[in-house]
Amino acid sequence: MTRPLNEKLALGIFILIVVGMGALIGLMIRPGEWYASLTKPPFNPPNWVFGPAWMILYVLIAIAGWKTWKAEGLSGARMKIWYGQMILNWLWTPVFFGLHAMAFGLVIILGLLVVISYFLVRTRDRVARLCFVPYALWVAFASTLNSSLLLLNN
Repeated sequence: MTRPLNEKLALGIFILIVVGMGALIGLMIRPGEWYASLTKPPFNPPNWVFGPAWMILYVLIAIAGWKTWKAEGLSGARMKIWYGQMILNWLWTPVFFGLHAMAFGLVIILGLLVVISYFLVRTRDRVARLCFVPYALWVAFASTLNSSLLLLNN
């Protein structure tokens, strides 16, 4: 009987860490005037879209991490792939918005897309895979947006 409680607690911890770090990074590093001054492509979404989109994605990412943890523990091969995408995810905002390094941001987000795709191929859990599909689509879109911003503003 304690295992389901521990699993629910673990899910809460995954969500707290993933959403919490994403929110903390988002609060500490704001797009600001620099981003507002950039020439944007016509498909650039309104700023208000990004917060809710990432909140939903972070919950899905946390669920995928939790499902992977349940299957293989914290040090399994697929869990390491999950850690890799999380590091790249959390790194992009400080590089792009904090350092204003659009080219380096593009390298990071393309690497993130590769790692997300690798997770999708390697994961055995159907729920984890389904959680990563919208994430992969969003990061593919964000990669296109990042490259367009780089091209339009250099």
